[in-house]
Amino acid sequence: MHFGLLSIFQNYHDDFNDAEIMQGEFALAMMAEDLGYGSYWATEHHFFGYSMCPDNMQWLAQVAARTERIRLGTGAVIVPWNDPYRIAAKMALLDQQSAGRALLGFGRGLSRREYERMGVSMDEARGRFDQGTELVLEALNKGFFEADTEYFKRLRADLRPRPTGGFEGRTYAIGVSPESAIQAAELGAQLMVLAQQPWEVFREMALIPYQEKWRDLRETEPPVPFAGQLIFCDRDSGRAHELGEKYVKEYFSTVAEHYEIGGEHFKGTKGYEFYGNAADAISAMGLEAMADMYAGVNTFGTPNEIVEQLRAQKEILGCDHDVLMIPKYGSMSQSEAENSVRLFAEEVIPQF
Repeated sequence: MHFGLLSIFQNYHDDFNDAEIMQGEFALAMMAEDLGYGSYWATEHHFFGYSMCPDNMQWLAQVAARTERIRLGTGAVIVPWNDPYRIAAKMALLDQQSAGRALLGFGRGLSRREYERMGVSMDEARGRFDQGTELVLEALNKGFFEADTEYFKRLRADLRPRPTGGFEGRTYAIGVSPESAIQAAELGAQLMVLAQQPWEVFREMALIPYQEKWRDLRETEPPVPFAGQLIFCDRDSGRAHELGEKYVKEYFSTVAEHYEIGGEHFKGTKGYEFYGNAADAISAMGLEAMADMYAGVNTFGTPNEIVEQLRAQKEILGCDHDVLMIPKYGSMSQSEAENSVRLFAEEVIPQF
């Protein structure tokens, strides 16, 4: 069972100086190396305190310079917002800077607010993602980039510096809908998810379609899912549950605002039909009930309680799973996040 740590760079309600947030996340990255986490990841988001990392590959290069062991992943690079050649070239460079420790996670993006400010139509997102991911992987695995697709035209050119090796076995893709999960299998990517719905729903809607498609295409068994989740670990059960629920619900409030959860715009947006179909159900459920559900699928408690929660997830999913810990979110203090990361490493990870 693999354990990673994901920085989301949230400045909740802009309560902090941005420099404090960035310094704090870097400190958590250093802790991940020292405490034995298997990987460290950085998200890509723009423009808002919801999440502040416009270039996760640049951020990871800084982490690479200060670490020796831990693997470093994009969680994720949002393909429609980036030129695929630039993704491939920067990943190849990061792979050299980290001596082969780079991991590539792909995402499509969901925020209309970010798409509008990037100057990219959400109606083009699926096409740009489909074409872009194929081009990036071909470049990284073959050593050269060329493109002749609807959105990308480029003469053949070598990728220099070349990566230390191909990216087979170190590619990941976020998938929540059946379509995204099936595409992850087609890419040969490990399926990533961020906890946002009951694990039973994720199993039926994404995991099983992913596993079936993988087995249709290959003679190997599919990789286990990489389950990202907000985690708060504390020795005091009452404190862990009180603060854990508080921080998770604070974070959910920012998710609802940033992604316009339940928004009618998804219904008319090409490639986002899954979210459009869910809009009415989300509106009927209401944000308060959704916040309760969201808190229920994320993870907080004492070390022993968290061990049991992770084992319960495994039973629901019907397979092993890797765990991606999101350590700091909402109004959680830096010291609380650091204590949680340390306690999780010392008393939860050794149980698996």
